Amino acid sequence: MKQRSLFSVLCFFFISFGVASVSAQTCTTDKGTFRPNGTYDVNRRLILSSLPSNVTDQDGLYYNGSIGQQPNRVYAIGMCIPGSTSEDCSDCIKKESEFFLKNCPNQTEAYSWPGEPTLCYVRYSNTSFSGSADLNPRNWLTNTGDLDSNLTEFTKIWEGLMGRMISAASTAKSTPSSSDNHYSADSAVLTPLLNIYALMQCTPDLSSGDCENCLRQSAIDYQSCCSQKRGGVVMRPSCFLRWDLYTYSNAFDNLTVASPPPEPPVTVPQPAGDQDNPTNNDSKGISAGVVVAITVPTVIAILILLVLGFVLFRRRKSYQRTKTESESDISTTDSLVYDFKTIEAATNKFSTSNKLGEGGFGAVYKGKLSNGTDVAVKRLSKKSGQGTREFRNEAVLVTKLQHRNLVRLLGFCLEREEQILIYEFVHNKSLDYFLFDPEKQSQLDWTRRYKIIGGIARGILYLHQDSRLKIIHRDLKASNILLDADMNPKIADFGLATIFGVEQTQGNTNRIAGTYAYMSPEYAMHGQYSMKSDIYSFGVLVLEIISGKKNSGVYQMDETSTAGNLVTYVSIKSSTFNNLTF
Repeated sequence: MKQRSLFSVLCFFFISFGVASVSAQTCTTDKGTFRPNGTYDVNRRLILSSLPSNVTDQDGLYYNGSIGQQPNRVYAIGMCIPGSTSEDCSDCIKKESEFFLKNCPNQTEAYSWPGEPTLCYVRYSNTSFSGSADLNPRNWLTNTGDLDSNLTEFTKIWEGLMGRMISAASTAKSTPSSSDNHYSADSAVLTPLLNIYALMQCTPDLSSGDCENCLRQSAIDYQSCCSQKRGGVVMRPSCFLRWDLYTYSNAFDNLTVASPPPEPPVTVPQPAGDQDNPTNNDSKGISAGVVVAITVPTVIAILILLVLGFVLFRRRKSYQRTKTESESDISTTDSLVYDFKTIEAATNKFSTSNKLGEGGFGAVYKGKLSNGTDVAVKRLSKKSGQGTREFRNEAVLVTKLQHRNLVRLLGFCLEREEQILIYEFVHNKSLDYFLFDPEKQSQLDWTRRYKIIGGIARGILYLHQDSRLKIIHRDLKASNILLDADMNPKIADFGLATIFGVEQTQGNTNRIAGTYAYMSPEYAMHGQYSMKSDIYSFGVLVLEIISGKKNSGVYQMDETSTAGNLVTYVSIKSSTFNNLTF
């Protein structure tokens, strides 16, 4: 029995690293269907395509809205658990939205609780479900492994944890529009080597009573079907419950698990005749506890060393490959190369007082070169979602472009693991700094706004037609339009830009990147991009410049309905000849 317990413990450490992620989508089949490519389908595509940006634009990572008029109105909710990064949240919601568009071809309702790269929730319907406790359709998944029969205290500990968490989640309340509402992540000690980790979430619009009922019913259902499994999840339209014996979510990173009380020492009587021969007694075998104490740390240490060795090897190879590829690509621009010490001195060792901001590439610092020239320094962050490809793309591409409405690249640094771009310093920051600030936007009178629109248009025309290369920017947005001392616009950030051939009119990619609020529908949904993609983004910019409002906001259509974004609001209002109100 001791050998079996030891084997189970060791197996857990290996098996827990390979558990598959939890995800299940439900296309509801009993709530009706719609005609593909009809008005409802168009509204569904519009609200789902804008859902990632609408959710991440909310401080509480929770969005509840609708689009269209009855009987073709579509209601949708998007949400990510507290602590999710904007990037992970956006990726999770986008993935599920695309799944619905592809796999729920004509169902008027669907919901999902995916777990990668964070736990998020997506639901759409042709009827309003705000504040409604919907327990069906229900979905559940279980871990394939069974609980060890030696875990005699499991049921008591599991039920105690569930009860405590259901109470905490149902009473958790911050603001009406935050995923902090009705959320709980907790753990409990099962054995000295095993903990139970659980996560619960109700939709924030539920009452405390409805949330408690939904979670309690889920716990009861799980016990009825799968109580001997080593983990599982129950999903309903209004709530989510998952538990397992490993930390399957970043939600548990900051949890402190209380240690169990120490067990009293057990005295094992020696057999008669052996009291005077301790050496002979020890030779009969080592206890399972000693074996565990020696073996488990050893196994873990070996695994850690192997992982560290692999990571260091990959980093070294990646750096060598990065340097070789980048130096090969930009060998014709040696005059633009700066050494790291020069950039470090210019930015006062990348002082926080010199920091101007931070974007997808990394932090941006103000610097002053030895000749007195002010510069903007973009330093690639090791945690950045972008990397070598974007750095090389921007360093090579921008050196070949010269236009007054494009930001000018002065040089770059590629030294050790550093990847740095040095630009001309633009004094008035970016367009969004003025445009979306209630006080600063007064500095943008109509003459300046017209001038900015014209400057952006000239920059795009140069990229598409007048330069030596045909270039699709793919990331035109307010934060990528810089304003100089005279408020002249300069298009910046060419990390995603693509060069087209002379006869090429369209490109395709599986790596959809950029900002969803500015993406054309064909790019956001299918990865298809062309000059029209930039023109769509430019159109969104024009609407934002004229209105002073973000496209990703929520706009009131009438007393009972809202539009998913500014583009939809303007489209619906103009089609019905109603006045626009911002």
